[in-house]
Amino acid sequence: MIVAGCDIGSLTAKAVIMENGQVLSDAVMRATVRPADSANAVMQIALDKTGMTMDRVDYVVGTGYGREQIPFVDNVESEISCHAKGAWRVLPSVRMVIDIGGQDAKATRMDDSGAVARYIYNDKCASGTGRFLEVMADALEVPLDDMGHLGTTSKEKLTISNQCVIFAETEVVSLVNEGKDTADIVNALHHALAKRVASLARSIEVKQDVVMTGGVAKNSGVFKALSEALNLELKALDGVDPQIMGALGAALYAEEKAAALTKAV
Repeated sequence: MIVAGCDIGSLTAKAVIMENGQVLSDAVMRATVRPADSANAVMQIALDKTGMTMDRVDYVVGTGYGREQIPFVDNVESEISCHAKGAWRVLPSVRMVIDIGGQDAKATRMDDSGAVARYIYNDKCASGTGRFLEVMADALEVPLDDMGHLGTTSKEKLTISNQCVIFAETEVVSLVNEGKDTADIVNALHHALAKRVASLARSIEVKQDVVMTGGVAKNSGVFKALSEALNLELKALDGVDPQIMGALGAALYAEEKAAALTKAV
């Protein structure tokens, strides 16, 4: 049985195709203005990697910010449930998932069976999100993908005191004008974001093991800063792109739903 998960976020689109419990392909791309266009494009990339066409896929579950606009899904699930399910599949010892997305941040605590027990999210302020890093990368004229490594080379400890993105950007410009090293500023930004997200996670009680999912999880500086802010070692999802975790979880839901339909026939 061939199933797929499609995760349409505010900044990126992701897709995973599975057959009999095994991942056949995955794809990640920058989201377009229209979620439906993003879904069609990212799914086609994933399909092209397998040599299959969409009519070979038996069941598709959508998730993410634009899940209701995906034209080819059979069902939808929340990104909270999908990230938890994907992370549990990769690392069954996980008890908390922290997903820093483009426009929000979420912390999800699971029970010993992998089911969602509690969750909390922040979508009112960009300071704890991927958008915060994007704005600051532009202000510093540093490629977003380079920020993780650059921050780890910091020598001087600086502090970004403002939580508001607009005021934090002004603070960054002031530090640049003071002649502060870019690596030190980036490191301070990583810790500012981590502090915000750690506070969110602690509000629902942190349980180990803890993992990061989403695109920001690829940023080694944020990964390290969040470990420090939580005073524990975050677990890496070895061998799996943390950015596809929502799509993976959606594909796992698709597998369950397709199997249930088969049994019902």
